[in-house]
Amino acid sequence: MTKMAERSAGPVRRHRPVRHRLEYVAVRGVRVTMGLLPQRWIGSAGARLGSLFHRLDSRRRETAVTNVRAAFPLKTDSECRAIVRGAFENLGRHVLDFLRFDTLSVEQMMDLVEFEGEERVEQALAAGRGVMFYTGHFGFWELQIMVHAARFTPILMVARALDNALLEAMIERVRTRVGTRVIPRQGAVRGLLRGLLEHQSVGMMIDQHMQDRSAVTIEFFNRPAATTSSIAVLALRTGVPVIPVFALPLPDGRYRMIYETPVEVPSPERPDAVQTLTQRCTDVLEMYVRRYPELWLWMHRRWRVADEAAAGGRTPATVVRVGANAGQARRSSPDS
Repeated sequence: MTKMAERSAGPVRRHRPVRHRLEYVAVRGVRVTMGLLPQRWIGSAGARLGSLFHRLDSRRRETAVTNVRAAFPLKTDSECRAIVRGAFENLGRHVLDFLRFDTLSVEQMMDLVEFEGEERVEQALAAGRGVMFYTGHFGFWELQIMVHAARFTPILMVARALDNALLEAMIERVRTRVGTRVIPRQGAVRGLLRGLLEHQSVGMMIDQHMQDRSAVTIEFFNRPAATTSSIAVLALRTGVPVIPVFALPLPDGRYRMIYETPVEVPSPERPDAVQTLTQRCTDVLEMYVRRYPELWLWMHRRWRVADEAAAGGRTPATVVRVGANAGQARRSSPDS
């Protein structure tokens, strides 16, 4: 039995690097093509690419539909499926735009972007301390990394490595060509803390399901969701400002980078300070997802806490509900 297992496992290990090379060559070919096409064609090609994935990847498509239905219970099935279709198309555009940006000079890149709220960044940087920026898998999040570094200062960011080491190296080169540094998740909090204490800017994503001991359960679209507590822990430890940032597409093929009002940080003395700040950060992300639902990555199993509780007949852990940051828009109704 052991020998049979070894024989069956052998070809998988031998062929996997070949598949990785083929993937890498294909992506490199697409990257070269993107540098030759006008922007309007790239947007259309990206939408078609996303539409193709929408048709072929039934598992992720149905996961996304389930998530949208739960988030917007008053929407019809056709409305929910239209949002999911738009989310796949946005992902396709994002992938091709990311590859296209790698072919542009910094000047060409900046010509495609306008800024809103940049004075908030300048004020935070002028204080001479570190700054925390956060976002989610929303809009054109990869472009934010390059554009922010070119406009202001490079960011120290956390990213999960891809299984394909060749593609991972290529993506890291794209991210870091304007000075951004990427650190792995393992030991990330220590690295980010060191960066903040050295008055650097750091960036994090806050919309992935977390299942380690550092996770806190907050409310996202009126459902419990396990979320990283790292951004709250670091902000409370260092006292640096926490600024939400989002990259939105514009009708003419350009982009708008929006820097929101810094999230109000509670007193570190509060016993629920970490959960409170995590909730406030999530509230701002939810506000944007409600406004532009087709720009978020609904394919991820974000609400595993609620799903597992429902499957086991258990009541999810108590969630502390905290209002949105003062000065920012109120949360909308469930179907806004």
